[in-house]
Amino acid sequence: QVQLVESGGGLVQAGGSLRLSCVASGSIFSINLMDWYRQVPGKQRELVATITSGGITTYADSVKGRFTISRDGAKNTVYLQMNSLKPEDTAVYYCHGVSRYGGGSWGQGTQVTVSS
Repeated sequence: QVQLVESGGGLVQAGGSLRLSCVASGSIFSINLMDWYRQVPGKQRELVATITSGGITTYADSVKGRFTISRDGAKNTVYLQMNSLKPEDTAVYYCHGVSRYGGGSWGQGTQVTVSS
């Protein structure tokens, strides 16, 4: 089983930046890819960015050019660098790990609030 712990959320003004971190522990060898999702109350969880074990990245259209997902294998950490933040980026951000054997793990979430 994989445990994921996010950090780095907070309050920032529009146009500002934040970097989220997700530290993985446990059976990390089983992780095939890592995602960042976000969710606002009353809405479905939205996929923001993905990075595969091979380093391939994909992004939601709403964050392309502003967000960057990356990883540090030595630290078992995945990052989400968020630049040019907008009020509509306000959400709880979740780290998600997908196992090559099926299933996945979620972190507890970190709140990002962007003020206008």
